[in-house]
Amino acid sequence: MSERRDGVIRVAWHGADRFDVRIRRHTVRTDQPADAGGSDTGPTPAELFVGSVAAGVACCAERYLRQRQLPAGVGVTARYSLGVCPGRIDQVELSVDAPGLPAGLRASLLSVLEHCAVRTTLRVPPRVTFEVRQAVPGSAVPAAHGPYGGPRPGPAESSGHQG
Repeated sequence: MSERRDGVIRVAWHGADRFDVRIRRHTVRTDQPADAGGSDTGPTPAELFVGSVAAGVACCAERYLRQRQLPAGVGVTARYSLGVCPGRIDQVELSVDAPGLPAGLRASLLSVLEHCAVRTTLRVPPRVTFEVRQAVPGSAVPAAHGPYGGPRPGPAESSGHQG
């Protein structure tokens, strides 16, 4: 990849544990499972993270096959486990199904997958910084629901407070 592809991703709260992740012109909903207090309207952030790793590997594998004019149709299965002290994803196992890949090219494909951008990010983590700001009134993206899943008040019912 020769051109730099920096970006901005925005996350907006939509009541309870629901958030919409806006990436370019795409929106992905995250939530928690019902048994964890959520409404299960989307994957958890941890599932989305593991899915991103799996999708990055699938993309790299598919490009590898295309460059060698081999049959397309890669599939990736990701299995993961959660650690508790500290809370984190502590293991991810990826199985790559590449139909039509000759046995002699498996090691070559594996080498390419080890250098996938998402996989490399796990080996050489980015610097992550935080800034906590006071929201400017009227600048927040309004949630579709009030706090914790209740309906958002209409204009006549509004208390003047943005939730």
